[in-house]
Order: sequence, then structure tokens, then C-alpha cells
Amino acid sequence: MRELVFLKLGGSLITDKTRAYTVRLDRLEALMVEIKSALSASSELSMLLGHGSGSFGHFAVKDHLLGRPNPFAAKGDHEAVAAYWRGYSEVRYRAAELNQHVMDAVHQAGIPAISLQPSAMVQTEDGAVSNWDLTSVQAALESGLVPVIYGDIVFDSRRASTVLSTEALMIHLAPQLHPKRILLAGIEAAVWADFPERHRPLERITPRSWQGIAARVGGSHGTDVTGGMKAKVEEMLALVGRMPGMSVQILSGEEAGNVRRALAGAPLGTVLASD
Repeated sequence: MRELVFLKLGGSLITDKTRAYTVRLDRLEALMVEIKSALSASSELSMLLGHGSGSFGHFAVKDHLLGRPNPFAAKGDHEAVAAYWRGYSEVRYRAAELNQHVMDAVHQAGIPAISLQPSAMVQTEDGAVSNWDLTSVQAALESGLVPVIYGDIVFDSRRASTVLSTEALMIHLAPQLHPKRILLAGIEAAVWADFPERHRPLERITPRSWQGIAARVGGSHGTDVTGGMKAKVEEMLALVGRMPGMSVQILSGEEAGNVRRALAGAPLGTVLASD
């Protein structure tokens, strides 16, 4: 039976999150070579790939959407409503722009993959996924292809729109697709007990142990409108609590070979697991 792994490449890993719309092409291309190597080495490995929107989505939200009134509540102000939806389209464009860079690198590495744009498939209600037809995701996996998803902005029946992180998408998918592992590759080597000093990496976190260390874990590097490290740990701990047979690894994708090794099962970084 093939092992399904979700791999997320963080926005801070594949873009310069301190500079708007700046992709780290060398790192992105090197990561795809590692992924190709891992897939070629094991016929038992099946993968869903996701990536953050980094300096593309996050700067677009800040520049074009933050502070704008909800168009559902501003129906009489046609200019404000039009400005909101122009901002929405800009965020969606920038997220897709980064995804095209990713897919170019995927193609160059020879990975058989298809991009599945969340904003074309997913709807939310008050921030939570309410509708997502998974037919294409499941068909891709069954066909031996790698489905690629990414942080995106989607229509929301109450809020008008919601920015969905890759983690939020994976959290929705996990109970339905049952991955064995979720790998979150970013620029940090682990979750740190002393962020930002970074002298004390945490090898393993469970929902119970998190209670005593949560206050010491910091946020994220660069501009991020979907939450930093602490929020990601808490989201994933809630997920492993519901799916005790699954684990989550938070690791650095900066060090050459780490992503390939993690896909092969190496216990790098910080492991999140149930008690």
C-alpha cells in the first residue's frame, strides 16, 4: 500500500517574505530536484504538494484588501465595493503568479504534477471550508500524479472572501485522504523553545506538552497574514489529536537534502504527535 505524504513548502522558504513579489528561484528549483529524487527512490511514496503564498499573497492582501469594508455591508457604496473586488482579484492573481513559478520548477524537475487552484474549487462560510469537490485531487493521486495546492483567497458566503493558508487546506483534506505524515518545510530548523534566540529546538510536541511551552514559542519571519509558527503548531496539534495515527514534522527546507530525507522518513526537525 502506498504511503501518502502531504508536503508543504513554506512561503518564507520559496520567496523572500520581506520583499514584495520576490521568488527564490534557486531554492525552489533545488527543492524540486530533492522531491523528484525522493519520488524516484520509492514506488511506495504518494504525495500531495502544497506551498505558501509568501511575499506574493501576503503583500497583496496588505496592499489591496486590509482595511476595506466588507462589500456585503457596503452595498450602497459602489466605489468601495468595486475597490474590494479589485483587491480580491489582485490577491488571487498574485497567489496564482507564485504557483506558476512553482509549476515551472516542478515541470523542469520532471515531476508529474497538476496544479489545482483553491480559489476555483473551494468556498468558505465565515472562514471555514464549506464546499470542496475533491474529485480532481483524488483522481490525481489515484493516477500517480502529484496534486499541487497553495495558499489562496476564496469566496466566503459571510465574509465575502477568506484567505486560506496551505495548512488550512491540508487540515481539511487530511481526514478525507488520510495521509500518514504531513511535512511542513520552512526556514526554521525546528520549533524553538527559546525563539528568537534559537538555542533550544523541541524534538517532539504533543497536545499535553504544548501547554507548558506555548508561551515561549514565537511567530514568523517576515510579513504573514495567515499566522506565524505558534498558530501553525496549534492547528496541527489539534489535527493530530483527531488523527492519532498521523504525525506532523516541522523542518528546515534551507539545508540541502533535508526535504528529500524527510520524505524518505528521516526524523528531522520537530515532530508533532498525539499523546
